Amino acid sequence: MTDAHDQPRALYPTGPISFGGQPAVQLRSPNGAQATILLHGAHVVSWIPAGHEEQLYLSSETTFGVGAAVRGGVPVIFPQFNQQGPLPKHGFARNRAWQVQVAEVRGEHAFAVLTLSDDEATRAIWPHAFTLELTVSVDDRRLEMELAVLNTGEAAFEFQAALHTYLGCGDVRHAQLEGLLDQNYHDAVLDQPRQQWIDVVTIAQEIDRIYWNAPKELTLRETGRRLLIQSHGFDDVVVWNPGPEKCAALPDMPDDDWLQMLCVEAAQIGDRVRLAGGQEWAAMQTLVIAD
Repeated sequence: MTDAHDQPRALYPTGPISFGGQPAVQLRSPNGAQATILLHGAHVVSWIPAGHEEQLYLSSETTFGVGAAVRGGVPVIFPQFNQQGPLPKHGFARNRAWQVQVAEVRGEHAFAVLTLSDDEATRAIWPHAFTLELTVSVDDRRLEMELAVLNTGEAAFEFQAALHTYLGCGDVRHAQLEGLLDQNYHDAVLDQPRQQWIDVVTIAQEIDRIYWNAPKELTLRETGRRLLIQSHGFDDVVVWNPGPEKCAALPDMPDDDWLQMLCVEAAQIGDRVRLAGGQEWAAMQTLVIAD
């Protein structure tokens, strides 16, 4: 679990702050739940439910700023997953400056809407007209993140997408991810298809899996914590941890921090989404601290 890199310049119920030297929006619900979103990448870098500690992992050695891929939090992956295409790894949405359209409190929720549209730089590598919209909402023990994609042009396009969620762990070797029994997956470490034979996924070394047509609710258990991981509209789930050797080789992550995180990503990878001109697609990931 990580602490915030910066403290707010002023105490806004919901509003602008600086985080890692970058402009950000802090959401604070009436009951005290908080989330922080960088404008860079519309990247959620912190989620603190009411009465609880930080739930997301954020590397203390990550870099911030133009062109940087922040290590931790919830990167927005679009329009390409990993290196499954000609674009830079995980596409370009996580490295671009988004615009804040709304940031306010409504009832028990605090929420923000951020958007990204095509420009000359995106069209140079992906020649399509689009608008992305990320809506982030917090209340009490819940974080909701909805990603919408609108084709604003006339020509159809295809894309992949994911919310690359880094969950904080006390010690991932003692954590259990439940709900994937009998699911087919691609094991990227072994580069082969596999099937999940037991209900509990545990982590002792590198893991890199795409579960196809995954269940819509998983549970991450640790001592004193039960986190529900829900999705709607996403078909797949990615489970990733670099393990000790790959973690030690990452320049933006402390050597032993593989113990402090587990990525459980709501994703649309296997069946790419095709949008005709004017069409829209949306999907959501929700994290809930359970009793």
